[in-house]
Amino acid sequence: MTVRSHGPLGVAARQGSHVVPWTVRALPPFHSRRHLPPLLERLRELDGRRASLIRGAGTEFDSLRAYVIGDDVRSIDWRASARSSDVVVRTWRPERDRQVTIVVDTARTSAARVEGALGGLPRLDTSMDAALLLSALASQARDQVDFLAFSTKVRASVPRATLPVLVQAMAPLEAELVEFDARAAVAEVLRRSGRRSLVVLLTSLEPSIEHGLLPLLPALASRHHLLIASVADPAVHAMAAGRGDLEAVYSAAAAERTLAERRRLTALLARHGVDVVDALPDELPRALADRYLSLKAAGKL
Repeated sequence: MTVRSHGPLGVAARQGSHVVPWTVRALPPFHSRRHLPPLLERLRELDGRRASLIRGAGTEFDSLRAYVIGDDVRSIDWRASARSSDVVVRTWRPERDRQVTIVVDTARTSAARVEGALGGLPRLDTSMDAALLLSALASQARDQVDFLAFSTKVRASVPRATLPVLVQAMAPLEAELVEFDARAAVAEVLRRSGRRSLVVLLTSLEPSIEHGLLPLLPALASRHHLLIASVADPAVHAMAAGRGDLEAVYSAAAAERTLAERRRLTALLARHGVDVVDALPDELPRALADRYLSLKAAGKL
């Protein structure tokens, strides 16, 4: 540590270096924390504390109450109604203690910098921010969260993650200039996750997904529900809107081709039952959390 001390007149200074037996750990910022209050409000509504719920594959029986106009007639409990003077309906709530496995790609594509409200940050920073928001939300929903950072090997692993432990595990992570090993990552997820879970893969929508991840989807989708979240580049969207001169038109054509490729990959993954969230850096954490709540409301977890 180097200390510099200026004199009272500011014309001279003394400087000295000292060896101290400490290290400073820079923790990843959690900018998307501001989205938690409205998300938790939605979660309370899903949990039946403020409104009745619809029935789905991932919901469980909560209670009986009197029918009110607007309730789904399929929720009427005819046996209970026969014993009561009122028509009685069943209410449902999302199942708890579901498993959410968050996998963050820390390979080559995560090193690319994208512009956002906070300046140019690597894709990895946005992925970690989105993972923190999803982890905080899923923990409040009483779901079990497992975290895995992967490139060609496991970079960090946190079973039953809590927010403080997760932040500490993310602190030393940096992008590696290697190709993401999808086969090894899928094998690791299958080895760790014994029961059906929501697997959230934060990676880039690159053409390499088609020959890397796509052949592995049948084995993964047979046991888990896969959700891929990807950081879109605002510069590409800005280029696609450019029409000022000939160079801008050529740049716009290249950008449109890139965007069309991402749309094609999204449609291809959707045909294999994979949910995809492709959003700009400032929007990805909230978009991913919204998709998690939508899946939970639809009973797909």
